[in-house]
Amino acid sequence: MPSIDLAGKKVLVTGGASGIGAAVVDLFLELGAQVSSADLQPHGAMEPDTVIRFQADVCVEQDCLRATAGAIDAMGAIDVLVNCAGIPDTYTPTLEQSTQSWQRIVDVDLTGTYLMCKAVGAHMAQRRSGSMINISSIVGLGGFPRRNAYGASKAGVIMLTKSLASEWGSLGIRVNCIAPGYIRTPLVETLIRENKVDTGQIERRTPLARLGHPREIAHAAAYLSSEWASFITGATLPVDGGWSAFGGAGDIGIA
Repeated sequence: MPSIDLAGKKVLVTGGASGIGAAVVDLFLELGAQVSSADLQPHGAMEPDTVIRFQADVCVEQDCLRATAGAIDAMGAIDVLVNCAGIPDTYTPTLEQSTQSWQRIVDVDLTGTYLMCKAVGAHMAQRRSGSMINISSIVGLGGFPRRNAYGASKAGVIMLTKSLASEWGSLGIRVNCIAPGYIRTPLVETLIRENKVDTGQIERRTPLARLGHPREIAHAAAYLSSEWASFITGATLPVDGGWSAFGGAGDIGIA
């Protein structure tokens, strides 16, 4: 069977300067795509020189429109949108959490995804073709203490994906979602150093007994972007080492 081929695809990645977004950028370039990156950071140290870069805050609609227009001007079109931009929760107890903290997380993780889908969707609707991949989380699939804003946002991303897939399917636009588990991004590595994440506990709870790597999320995004997934839309794919499948009490406990 032929390998996944994204040759000629015009791709816009948000949050492409680091973490999962950077892994998506790298892999899509390897698979032959032309890639633009929109990120709050003006220049991503991890981004190759071949990437077309735009500075944008996904919370600001005009930034989303400007990045979309810039990517279209630079590449001629946008065939694929991968929404990787996001920020983590503060792990603050709900009764101590500020409304401002809640709002910022919802604005970036949910509203930012909506705004980018809307901006790029207008272009894809005119062309009657396109694929969008949103990034949710296992925290959007189940309840996690002290993660209310993040969990609500990521659950919202899943429902947004279903709604847009249902609305835009007749326009030739596929909209899918990836729900990563614990992935060794720079952000998670920071949380590990701050003792906010216990890797041993995660490994004992995960059927594959390890954390994931950003490139493994990029693999899923490449698949959903390709013709291999031509009849898939509205789906949420957990890429979590089996975390969301496990329903037992305590650790996996199987050698």
